[in-house]
Amino acid sequence: MKNGQSAERPNVLLIIVDDMNYNTPGVSGCFVPDATPNIDKLASEGVRFVHSHVNIAVCQPSRSVLMTGRYPHRNGALGFDPISWDVPTLQEQLRKAGYYNGIIGKTSHLAPLPKMCWDFFVRTYTRENRWGRDPDIYYRYTKSFLGRAKELGRPFFLMANTHDPHRPFAGSQQELEVFQETVPFRRKFTPEEIQIPGFLPDLPLVRKEVAEYFTSAYRADEMVGKTLQALEEEGLAENTLVMFLSDNGMAFPFAKTNCYLTSTRTPWIVRWPGKIQPGRVDMENLISGIDFMPTILDALGLPQVEGMDGRSFLPLLLGQEQEPFQTVFTMFNKTSAKKYFEMRCVQSRRFGYIYNKWSDGQTRFQNESMSGLTFKAMKEAAMTDAAIADRVKLFEYRVKEEFYDFENDPDALDNLIAEPEFQSEIQILREQLRTYMRETKDPILPIFDAEVDART
Repeated sequence: MKNGQSAERPNVLLIIVDDMNYNTPGVSGCFVPDATPNIDKLASEGVRFVHSHVNIAVCQPSRSVLMTGRYPHRNGALGFDPISWDVPTLQEQLRKAGYYNGIIGKTSHLAPLPKMCWDFFVRTYTRENRWGRDPDIYYRYTKSFLGRAKELGRPFFLMANTHDPHRPFAGSQQELEVFQETVPFRRKFTPEEIQIPGFLPDLPLVRKEVAEYFTSAYRADEMVGKTLQALEEEGLAENTLVMFLSDNGMAFPFAKTNCYLTSTRTPWIVRWPGKIQPGRVDMENLISGIDFMPTILDALGLPQVEGMDGRSFLPLLLGQEQEPFQTVFTMFNKTSAKKYFEMRCVQSRRFGYIYNKWSDGQTRFQNESMSGLTFKAMKEAAMTDAAIADRVKLFEYRVKEEFYDFENDPDALDNLIAEPEFQSEIQILREQLRTYMRETKDPILPIFDAEVDART
């Protein structure tokens, strides 16, 4: 026994930030100095994956994929839906193995509750808990959880979910309208300090809202630091595997609830003292959310569960040889308002092919990223700026197929679907997408087959 716990199996701490873009952390190429000092420090202590993705870019289904190792149409959680009762969850396997399971924040985004097997459960989206946006509150709850696990002498799994940098952003008018208060923050970014992401136009109101987003992102980074501080103070850091990621991209047009690179690519960092060489960067492998559960089970020495779509990347963590992860399959199904906008995507390290089932030239896309300042500013600017008008039209109505050279165009500004020189690459990814859909019994496969075959 060590620190009141069994030393036989490692602990697991999963930290998820809400709606943080893959390139917001400094280590991922952030253009704003010192925006994420705690995340950057964590990366220096473990391995960072460059080509890491969630499989669906919206809160609840993204987390449901993590906890089942299955794509949304294979686990039942297409949108804000519960996981099917017959699909095994990670927490069920951990409870069988004697783990003490805890969740702090975003508690409603994993269902049904009995299948989550939580022993420690804290809902932070309350006025008392500052709407899941106070790093000090996460520190106190983490300390409480860890202390209880030590008292029980059990290894633990803790899922710590901050609500930052989800809308409403810190210090915004939208925040006052939603919460009737401003949640305190320690650092405020000004519009002059930030740089506009390439997929958005540089307009004054867009710049203002991106600055508010970075104020929220800095507060999310503080939550990461406070959670890790509690782990260190309780003497449990050395025997704890820490994973950090975001559940999807930032809540702006062309990011969250879509299938672009900026939708599903996530910062993914893993620290495991004595097991993972510090400061490593994996620039080759495309890991994704379906691989989380198999990897955790593998790392803990627990049996794999039948029916998972992912595979363990434990050998990659340990610096060992492994068959490469070369493509990822991502998707979107429906919004929190239960409106279907089905999309499918397959990406390699360089290219991405997107199929938009819903796009018919008449159906108008709607999501939460259109609230706030940015999309309103884009709509207004579109009345006099033809380039912005084209972007607004694409976002609202899309086209049936999109193809991007993400290596050279990460912001997806140039759809190459009709370019002759890319037709062979396009056809390769079309067929890879078809294979993914066939193997996973994707319900929209017959429509994909009919529409794409007719076009090609």
